[in-house]
Amino acid sequence: MALYNTRLWLFLEDYVYYQPPRPRVRPKDRPMQVICVGPPRSATESLQHALLKLGYEHTYHGWDVFFEEAHNMRGWAKLARRKFLGTADSGGDCEITAAEFDALLGHAVAVCDVPASAFAAEIIKAYPEAKVIINKRSNLESWHASIEKNIVATEHSWVLYLASWFQKDFFWAWTTGQRIVFPGLFRCMGQSLDLGIMGNGKWVYREHCAMVKGLVREEGRLLEWSVEEGWEPLCSFLGKDVPAEPFPHVNLAAGFHDRVDRETRAWMLGAVRNFTIGVALVAITVTLAWKVSAFGSAE
Repeated sequence: MALYNTRLWLFLEDYVYYQPPRPRVRPKDRPMQVICVGPPRSATESLQHALLKLGYEHTYHGWDVFFEEAHNMRGWAKLARRKFLGTADSGGDCEITAAEFDALLGHAVAVCDVPASAFAAEIIKAYPEAKVIINKRSNLESWHASIEKNIVATEHSWVLYLASWFQKDFFWAWTTGQRIVFPGLFRCMGQSLDLGIMGNGKWVYREHCAMVKGLVREEGRLLEWSVEEGWEPLCSFLGKDVPAEPFPHVNLAAGFHDRVDRETRAWMLGAVRNFTIGVALVAITVTLAWKVSAFGSAE
């Protein structure tokens, strides 16, 4: 939507809700090794836990975008704006360098969920030596229902929306996720996210997977995998021994909103505090103005 490229919006980002950059630097001995480009709600957190178990420390996930200590949401929002809200002078293309990704992912050797899926083409090109996994849901209908139940439900929360204007981290979370990244991923910039997901979700999913397969042609670099397959194909692809424990299954649909509520509680309290202070200041200002006016009239 053009709104997010206007001077007013950029003023909000650069001054009212300013967040200083917190760039990371990738150590030369810790290259990016695994890129998991499956869309959100494709067992991304289960896959993250599996990769951590296999020694890929750290494996960056969409939760990290929003909730890691000293987050870089503004950095992700800037990359998302470049990709999904390109201007006339962009040349009709988007390229993001490894150095730019490293500024956000320099501490990670693997990445999954929306940081990888939203920037799949760019991140695959930026790290040509990394292996690529298309983590898929075995049933497209169940994936679509999960996206609707979780991502769309968050979009409909007027409480979260209002709170996003009164707390800086909340603002960046809503801007990065609900205003730019998810609408860009589901081809609905300028529309409501729920209509975009409900109207476009399935074909976007299919075209996303097809695009990745078209981009990764090198022998032995790409794996298509679903969580039902468990450890064996994953470990074989990565050259790792199979752990002597069940494959992790985390962040099922029932726990998604619980985690959102838990992680955003501090933001919500901050938003309530800031709102209360704002209302109090307005009330004091109006009261003083009224008294000054009344005093002047009395004379």
